[in-house]
Amino acid sequence: EDVDIPSRRVLITGATGLLGRAVFKEFRENNWNAVGCGYRRAQPRFEQINLLDSIAVHDIIQDFQPHVIVHCAAERRPDVVESQPDAASQLNVAASANLAKEAAGVGAFLIYISTDYVFDGTSPPYKETDVPNPLNLYGKTKLEGEKAVLENNEGAAVLRIPVLYGEVERLEESAVTVMFDKVQFSNKSANMDHWQQRFPTNVKDVAAVCRQLAEKRMMDPSVKGTFHWSGNEQMTKYEMACAIADAFNLPSSHLRPITDSPVVGALRPRNAQLDCSKLEMLGIGQRTPFRAGIRESLWPFLVDKRWRQTVFH
Repeated sequence: EDVDIPSRRVLITGATGLLGRAVFKEFRENNWNAVGCGYRRAQPRFEQINLLDSIAVHDIIQDFQPHVIVHCAAERRPDVVESQPDAASQLNVAASANLAKEAAGVGAFLIYISTDYVFDGTSPPYKETDVPNPLNLYGKTKLEGEKAVLENNEGAAVLRIPVLYGEVERLEESAVTVMFDKVQFSNKSANMDHWQQRFPTNVKDVAAVCRQLAEKRMMDPSVKGTFHWSGNEQMTKYEMACAIADAFNLPSSHLRPITDSPVVGALRPRNAQLDCSKLEMLGIGQRTPFRAGIRESLWPFLVDKRWRQTVFH
């Protein structure tokens, strides 16, 4: 039997990660020929590529000849970046610069995933034209990555996004879902940050934005440069935890809001809200309500299985 392979080709880096898996799935389900690459968790589903190996990167791009590359791979944990600055800079900056060059070489549209942490959080909401001022090394490496990508590939796009959640393989995969255990185990009180204003964003929505951006670009070469996408529900971690409790009919009285700015770890911006009107004006975007998205993401990790019966049967 001749299998009909779609003619539009997309390569996704970091396809084993939380966002990368969603991006891979979104393109594949919308009739793109998608190839994902990863490193530690790649086999058997994805190509195993070390993005620091420039020859391997060159070879896969030359072989596959993608129309679009979505670059999701990054060291995105601020505290890890602070403790391993050289490794983080290699992945977030050097590998991104090389990928941008290789994409330009085959005429592929590169979407580089960046972060709201390029801003200092003092005067939100932030437009794409606002001047970045990252407070931590993670934000600095991602901003350097943005510059490296656009210098090496003038047709590329930068997509800045905030804190992500979605269908996780482990609760620790997302700064949002990692709170679920503290919410579920209500026999001991849990301190929750109630200082930093966040905009939790579902990876499915970011994946849809990447695909819509790619499809728009196929028709209009002027689609390039920097873009913002974000959920529009403003919540602290304490408020997210309460919303999670509410979504599963769990108590939240053991959750304690902490309103002081955190003293440990990398500095975080107080409120780095992203203005998304540029993409919205292009007719691009998708937003899943937080309670619906978080319920879908977390119910497999629910300890009290009785609740599942009542909701899903």
